[in-house]
Formats: sequence, C-alpha cells, structure tokens
Amino acid sequence: MKNIVPLVIFILLISPLCYGQNTYKYSQPKNLEDGWKTTNLQSQNVDTTRIYKLFSQLQHRKNKLHSVLLVQHGKIVIEEYFNAYSGNKQHDLRSVTKSIRSILLGIAIDKGFIDNVDDPISKYLKNPIPTKNIDKRKDKITIRHLLTMSTGLDCNDWDKKSAGQEDKVYKKKDWLQYTLNLPMVNEPGVVSNYCSMGVVLIAEIIHQASGMSIDKFAKHYLFNTLGITNVGWGHTSNKEIISSGKRLYMTSRDMAKIGQLILNKGKWSEKQVVSEKWIEESTSPKTKITGIDYGYLWWNIPFKTNEKVIVSKVATGNGGQYIMVFPTLDMVAVFTGGAYNSQEDKLPFAIVNDIFLPTFTNKK
Repeated sequence: MKNIVPLVIFILLISPLCYGQNTYKYSQPKNLEDGWKTTNLQSQNVDTTRIYKLFSQLQHRKNKLHSVLLVQHGKIVIEEYFNAYSGNKQHDLRSVTKSIRSILLGIAIDKGFIDNVDDPISKYLKNPIPTKNIDKRKDKITIRHLLTMSTGLDCNDWDKKSAGQEDKVYKKKDWLQYTLNLPMVNEPGVVSNYCSMGVVLIAEIIHQASGMSIDKFAKHYLFNTLGITNVGWGHTSNKEIISSGKRLYMTSRDMAKIGQLILNKGKWSEKQVVSEKWIEESTSPKTKITGIDYGYLWWNIPFKTNEKVIVSKVATGNGGQYIMVFPTLDMVAVFTGGAYNSQEDKLPFAIVNDIFLPTFTNKK
C-alpha cells in the first residue's frame, strides 16, 4: 500500500474539540449465530475514553467510513456502521481480494492441485500463451513471482505510463492475453511493482489447475468451512468479466473471519482450513513495495505505540478496506469505506495507531 504516512490532519479525534460531551453510546455487538461470539467493551479492563471520543467525533463529523469492527481473543468487541451501511450489506473489498486469493492458492497447494510456488506459470496456465513480445525471460516467471509482484512484466498500477496499469487493462477485450503479451522490463524476481493483473493470473491458475472457477473453489474450500454465505463476486467495469478477474463482495463480519483465520494460523473452529506453513510463509516479508514489507499478497505494516513497534499482517483495498491482524495482541481490526482514490482511505491507520493500540495495550 502506498503513501502510508502520519495522518495528523485526520486526528481531529484527539484534538481539543474532543473534550466536549460524549454522545456515543456503546452497545455490545449482537450474537447472530454466525460463528462469532461477542463480548462487552466494558469487560475488557481497559480505559475506554479514547474509543468513546473517537466514535463521538465520527458521529458529528463528515467521514467516509462504512464500518469499524474489532475482534480480540476471538470475540467481537466493537462493531459500528456509518453512512447507511449495515452488518448484512456486502462491501466491495477491492484489493483485499488479493490477500484472500493468497489463502486460496495455499489451499490449492495443500490439496495437490498445484505443486510448488516455484513452478513456472506455464505449467498450469495452458491457455492463453504469450503471442507478442516473445521473450525467454517469460519462461522463467513462476507463481512466486506473481505472489510477490516481481514478474518483470511492464505492469505497475501505480505508474500511469505502465502498459499493464490496471485501468488500461480493464479496457481490453482479453485481460489474460493482454497481460501475458506485455513486454518484459526486468528480470523475474528482481523488482516488485504493484500489479493487479498478476493476481488475476493467480486466480486463473487455480481455475485451470483445479477445474473449478475461483468463486466455486473459494466457496467449496474456504467459505463453506468459515460459514460465509453472504458473498458475491463482481467488478466496477461494465464489461463481461471472466471469473478470475472479479473481486469479492463481503460483509465486515466475514472479513473478520478471514483475519481470524490468519491469526489462528489457518484454523477455524479447530479445523485446519489452510496449512499453518502457508500462513507463516505467505504473511512473512518476501520483498518490498514502495519500501513496505510485502509477503504473498499480504502487507507487513508496523505501528508504534508506547515506544513499542507492533507489526500487523494487513490486507488492503482502495477506498479504505482493511483486514489488520495483530498476532501479539490476539486482535483483528476490520474497516470498510468509500474514500476511493483519496488519502482519506488511510484514516483507519490513524484510528488503530492512536486509539485502538494505546487502549488495548494499556490494561488497567
């Protein structure tokens, strides 16, 4: 994720204006028989002052948040919705879908559909094949290179001049063919640039290796086990999109299940959904993108509170979609929002850094 900077302009929450009356009334999240247990914030043995000020401010100030959800020790502690959003409403996850595809790839390896991340993509991707810009270096592109966004192809979403920039590809008739036909600008594995089309190739590899479209694969091997049923796949493009190119639409509670799965090292309700080895491997730093540690489609983002650095495993999506996993605190934070292509989509980082972490690391 680019441009993660201190968001002083957003921390109106702890300005003197906060010290007026608090109008926020906390309610314990409801038990909905959806696989989640809930608990009361008041029972957490923490000073709740910052949290009350935060939500009081959010009630009275214009914002682009859609939801805030916090899980600690396996129970939902905070669940708030804004701007006409509600708990049962699906949200476009944008690039959070990438991190979930990483889990699906791990499952595909666990099940034997795919042998190894170091296999060349041509072993599984039989159709299409490159027909332009033929380059021997393309034969060296592996699944690992797709996962670490280091294929060497001219694909950089954050460079408008890049031929493989996602908005350009969306206008093309055949995304897969166009991506495979991109020119090589680097040796595979040398430079990592944020490339959405590489992750579409991962979904297509899972499809061709398993014989199941990515949505059916996800339902069968992941969502059914987690009790995730209110889910959809779509895209902002008006064109007909192949299943491998579609993004996930999910509720905040179900996003939190994905975070809890990471926190529990691949387990949900004592069932090993994806191997612990894959969770460790995929969420550990493998490269850097814009100077930030990146694993297999999961970011490693540090927060600093009370002079202590806490590293989170994070799935991010344009507009303010986040699943943040804090292993040392046994905590998951989920945010959704509508701050598309805006620095306001970084507000959740400020909330976590200045509100949640100080609150839950300072037990009474």
